[in-house]
Amino acid sequence: MLSTNLFRLEPQSLPQIRSKYRRILTSLPAPQSIPILESLQRNEPRAMLCQPPVIWDKAKDFQVFDPSGNVWLDWTSGVLVANVGHSHPKVKQAIIDAVENDLLHTFAFPNENRETLVRALLAKSPIPLSKVYLFTTGSETVECAIKLARTYGQTLVPQKTAIVTFQNAFHGRTLGAQMAGGIPNLKTWIKEPVGGFYQLPFPDGFRVPHYSFSDFLESLHGSGLSSDRIAGVMLESYQGGGASFAPTQFIQELRAWCDANQIQLIFDEVQAAFGRTGKYFAFEHYGVVPDLICCGKGLSGSLPISAVIGRSALMDLQEPGEMTSTHAGNPVCCAAAVASLKVIDEENLVERAKTSGEILHRCLNRLRDKNDVIGAVHGKGLVAGLHIVDPQTGAPDSHAAAELIYQCFIRGLLLFAPLGFGGATIKVCPPLTTPEDALTEALEVFEEALASIGQIQPIASQ
Repeated sequence: MLSTNLFRLEPQSLPQIRSKYRRILTSLPAPQSIPILESLQRNEPRAMLCQPPVIWDKAKDFQVFDPSGNVWLDWTSGVLVANVGHSHPKVKQAIIDAVENDLLHTFAFPNENRETLVRALLAKSPIPLSKVYLFTTGSETVECAIKLARTYGQTLVPQKTAIVTFQNAFHGRTLGAQMAGGIPNLKTWIKEPVGGFYQLPFPDGFRVPHYSFSDFLESLHGSGLSSDRIAGVMLESYQGGGASFAPTQFIQELRAWCDANQIQLIFDEVQAAFGRTGKYFAFEHYGVVPDLICCGKGLSGSLPISAVIGRSALMDLQEPGEMTSTHAGNPVCCAAAVASLKVIDEENLVERAKTSGEILHRCLNRLRDKNDVIGAVHGKGLVAGLHIVDPQTGAPDSHAAAELIYQCFIRGLLLFAPLGFGGATIKVCPPLTTPEDALTEALEVFEEALASIGQIQPIASQ
């Protein structure tokens, strides 16, 4: 018997849906998918049983297909990877060409695709005299940035090793990345203390509504940490769990303070870069330039690859061979990334994300105004976080969030499981290639799903 903590896996009979962009033709989960779901449940740890029960058979552009002919509008981008759309023909062809070249792996030996990608990233870097490290995952880039900041700090003062991050931040799944993160539940397995990480409140405007840079300095003082011990301050350009941006003035004051105290400012752009927010890099919204940039996910739009971009003074600290990674600069992944970056420019996806994002946020904020289960709508461009709350208490309501995602799922709109503070934020992140009529259809489905759980009446009926 299928079971899960979040979503019902017993087949549910449903009315068929045949719209321009959606098809629901079977019960869900689809009968053809159940043996695969049961096998995975038996053979994988239960931590993997966390998403709506759809077997991905194909994904093209802004749609996901299962083996039974069901089709969903995609609001996941495969967790913010498919900025250029799933299986973009130019990315796909670049991968095919690379595979047919009979070069699948090179370790740290140079390859032409790696050189092309490094140059392409440097062409977009706002950091003067910057260089690039290539890796495989976002967590690796965070670990690298921590290592670089601490190494540089110790060239100034031996005790300059502390890393300041923010509460509710997510920086990855590895040890250093989770210590840098600000989610206590993700650290319960770490019994031996790993020193040098300090989390301070993040001014998200909702859970932390009033928090100035002066408050930040006061919190820092209260932690007993002086600026001469701080090697770096790291933050997500928007907090991934809630799509929450900090106030521009806060970040600009933070940048000035880091400069005055020889502290490296690190932006984790793993979720945010490559046009997602209507800017090439999301930190551009703040009008600042960091010392180190961590990026991944949307870099290739497909295969696993990530990068750190940073000042040469930091990037050249390590001796030859001290910062290698087995699959870093993989020629096939690099080919995909080069093609993806070209598509972003050729199809004007940064501007399209900005324009489509205006439609998305206008509609979501209209729903928030009519429905007090949505405590806040955060984000910019084609990323949004809907903070679902108990209307009576304002506390995060993870059950309502999961139910809303399930109701979208059975109507042909795919989102991933709720996350963020209290596990109650619904993340909206469609591919940047989603056309306006598909975005409109998805928003209509979301509104129907919201109405179905008794929270509001559809606007059209009012």
